[in-house]
Amino acid sequence: MGAKKGGHRDEAEEDLARDPLQAILLADSFAQKFRPITLERPKVLLPIVNVPMIDYTLAWLESAGVEEVFVFCCAHVRQVTDYLETTKWLTQPNFKVSTIESHNCVSAGDALRVIYEKNVIRGDFILISGDTVSNMSLTEVLQEHKERRRKDSNAVMTMVIKKSKPSAITHQSRLGTDELIMAIDPDTKQLLYYEDKVEHLKGITLDKAMLSENASVSLYNDKQDCYIDICSPEVLILFNDNFDYQHIRRHFLKGLLQDDIMGYKIFTYEIRSSYAARIDNYRSYDAISKDIIQRWTYPLVPDVQFFKNSATKLERQGMYRASEVGQSRSAQIGPSTVIGNGTTIGNKTAISNSVVGEGCCIGSNVTIEGCYIWHNVTIEDGCKLKHAIICDGVILKAGAVLEPGVVLSFKVVIGEQFVVPAYSKVSLLRQPINQDSDEELEYADDSSGVAEHSPIANGAIRNDSSEMDACTTSEVGTNGVGFIWSLNEAALEEEWRHSVAPIPADKLAAIMLAANGDPDLLTHDENILPPSGELEPESVTNDSDTDVNDEATYFEKEVEATFLRAVEEDVKNDHIILEVNSLRLSYNMTALDCASALFYSVMKLALDMQHNTASELFTNVAKVLAKWKTLLKSYLLTIDEEIEVIMKFEDICMGSAREYAVLFEQILHLLYDKEIIQEEAILSWASEKEEAEESDKVFVKKCEKFIRWLNEASEEEEEDEDE
Repeated sequence: MGAKKGGHRDEAEEDLARDPLQAILLADSFAQKFRPITLERPKVLLPIVNVPMIDYTLAWLESAGVEEVFVFCCAHVRQVTDYLETTKWLTQPNFKVSTIESHNCVSAGDALRVIYEKNVIRGDFILISGDTVSNMSLTEVLQEHKERRRKDSNAVMTMVIKKSKPSAITHQSRLGTDELIMAIDPDTKQLLYYEDKVEHLKGITLDKAMLSENASVSLYNDKQDCYIDICSPEVLILFNDNFDYQHIRRHFLKGLLQDDIMGYKIFTYEIRSSYAARIDNYRSYDAISKDIIQRWTYPLVPDVQFFKNSATKLERQGMYRASEVGQSRSAQIGPSTVIGNGTTIGNKTAISNSVVGEGCCIGSNVTIEGCYIWHNVTIEDGCKLKHAIICDGVILKAGAVLEPGVVLSFKVVIGEQFVVPAYSKVSLLRQPINQDSDEELEYADDSSGVAEHSPIANGAIRNDSSEMDACTTSEVGTNGVGFIWSLNEAALEEEWRHSVAPIPADKLAAIMLAANGDPDLLTHDENILPPSGELEPESVTNDSDTDVNDEATYFEKEVEATFLRAVEEDVKNDHIILEVNSLRLSYNMTALDCASALFYSVMKLALDMQHNTASELFTNVAKVLAKWKTLLKSYLLTIDEEIEVIMKFEDICMGSAREYAVLFEQILHLLYDKEIIQEEAILSWASEKEEAEESDKVFVKKCEKFIRWLNEASEEEEEDEDE
């Protein structure tokens, strides 16, 4: 990394400056999780919030001080190299990007062996895939890695991790990845054990030698692998010497952990306030898209032009709109939505929690919820889309319906009034007869050998059979063009687990019932699955306040998003409770946290409703509380939860919604009148504030008259009882 002008540099900074900081970016996923889309376009060029994935990765590497990047390409080589050339990544000053091509690799291990033979890596390097989004600084992790290397030459890798609690129901993270078990030395941060297929195991087995050789071992199941690795040159040598190393985690990492002869070591670096995640499947595509929209990835967000992307304007409720959008006055654009340049939206169309690309034409009376619509898509009048991915050039004829989890690949045409079943994948390419394993290469482009398939061009299949044409048309409705890929029972379960659509409530209930025989399990306070545990009682691993705050904020945002969907879709309270309880277990939260987050969501809804005066805002609150009282009461089972809600209301008034401050007493009285908050909770809250600092008594003083009235009423009741 180049030295900064001016200022003193210590030895660690000098060490970082000796060689240009290099990175290896794998532009091949060597997987099939994004089929059928990746049969036609490489995964790294797929858009996430209207920007190709690889742009996020390269923009972060450049901002983090990397000076030289080698982009390894195999499948769809020409598409990747053409994109890098046309977007000027190959000609950036002080940031050298070059490509390494191979047409014979079928795994990440093969790719690293090719790079080793090129002899281009001169020192420690960053190993990353082109589907990674991050804003973390590399300075500290590089320094830690180099300091360890100076003391121990066997310290060959440092992998970046982040806290992320898995769901106790599905045993997968919010990114849709399997629950991960890691054993880490809490003092040195050395990785001792790694298992990412926990759900398929009856239990885990730890080597006695590992326990005897380490004074303390921390066992975690609440860590997320960010797939960002700081590597020494020895990593490439090890791959070159061991041809059975194909998968970086499954083979290389586990191989080193089990090897007690060579003594190579892998260490971890945990980020807390920064962001890093890999787009591994459709669910992580959805989760990371939401994180970008909610600005966890800043400055890599829609309203900041970080490379070639068209900057959009951030409006209320997390809505981003490009400068040239044609929107009918009667159209409604809801929260957490991005609308790309040149898109037109017709009368009475409603779009929420979605990303719409550039040059799209959306007709009238269209409903779009939780969808990712790429570029130049045409959606005719009366269509209904829910939690789907629609690729470039797709046409939906009038009245077409996409059920949750649908994926429409490039230029598919869905016929009029046709309903595409949930979790269907539709492509102009026939479904391959032989499905390779996840490690096998995706279909390559013409320059590297195309697998056999029958594409459809310009609305017709490249086949002389009229019977085939008729079959294709019937699959996706009248005048439709495309093949619906079939799913067996096992594949269907994989789809709903990893889809952009929320996991259905009935599936969650079935999993819970099968695992525990108790469908009411989610109402209990106890943690079903402890997030982490110590094997040695004297060894304690403490989480930072920042980490806890991050988890609480993520949880609150997820609850708010769930509540807003419920408002828009008129979802029943029982289904909302099931989703909130699922989030609660995923984030290891308590009933208090649920009550607080739901109250915040309800109050924010009232605030976002039209109002010009404080009295109109109070009217909004009264309406919202009347409608959602039953839901709130589901989480206000004890006085503690009610006190938590009052304290949360204080925080709201002092922070995100100061408009409520002048209405604090009136709204607290309303909560009492509506029997949402009991007298005991209000008096207990006031009593707890008696010994507080004056700055913490602001709202208690506002309510003095109301509290005095409650006390007097309480005393009168006691006197009546005595008589």
